[in-house]
Amino acid sequence: MEPRLFDAHCHLDLMAHPNAVADEVTALGLGLFDCGVDPRDFASANERARRQTGIIAGVGLHPWWLADGRCGAAEVNLLCELASRERFIGEIGLDFSSRFAGTEGVQTQAFERLCQALSQHPLAGRVLSIHAVRAAGATLDILESSGLLKNDPNSPTIIFHWFSGTSDELVRARHAGSFFSINERMLATKRGREYARQIPLNRLLLETDAPAEQNKETTARQLVDSLARTSEVVAAIKKMRFAEHRVGCLGNTHSIFDLADPVAKNAKYEYCCKASHIILQQNQCH
Repeated sequence: MEPRLFDAHCHLDLMAHPNAVADEVTALGLGLFDCGVDPRDFASANERARRQTGIIAGVGLHPWWLADGRCGAAEVNLLCELASRERFIGEIGLDFSSRFAGTEGVQTQAFERLCQALSQHPLAGRVLSIHAVRAAGATLDILESSGLLKNDPNSPTIIFHWFSGTSDELVRARHAGSFFSINERMLATKRGREYARQIPLNRLLLETDAPAEQNKETTARQLVDSLARTSEVVAAIKKMRFAEHRVGCLGNTHSIFDLADPVAKNAKYEYCCKASHIILQQNQCH
């Protein structure tokens, strides 16, 4: 069954009961992009995604995990190897907020390495879900210098999750053809609501970024309700009908994630699972 709602950015691995949430998803007509925060978790996330055609697993390394030392050089190496073979990448990016002061160099080096790996191994239909806090300009600079912002069929689709940059950076990201996934917490701020008004409907996606806290009790029903509330608020901001906004966002999702092709998804899973297993074994031997 094709999803009636799609969460373009959430983290099953950070929920208290990720497998239970995954099992609830299809029955509720929900699809989701399960963004990874640690590349070591990708194999299990991919296996979980195989059981539900509405779930897409991304390989990622969250900048927080890099900044606080939970991940290091070995995980960056693993990320680059896995991502070079993968279509769905996320969560990745940069966070230059004050809490991570002094780690800008480490984050930048890792993000540059990843973007170079993706550029050297182009893949049609690739999708990147990007975290950019006080770093949207730097993120766009690296994407551009790596050749990932070209108007080319092999260039990836860039999704800025919970965009919080400046208005000038928003304009630059829009002109680069980026998409933007929006959640309730973004809409809680005046700037977030204004950005939602400015971003064209054909560039908007819905997300929850759930859970708000690691190991928080979360259900698929809560995700559905949050997405519906977000869509309702954005529709009001844009002065359009709720159904029109919801259908528009879902149409964007279908074009990016190819939701109607579960056979191709499972065939791809078989290949990627084997590749992931080989890479994990290689990294464990070094």
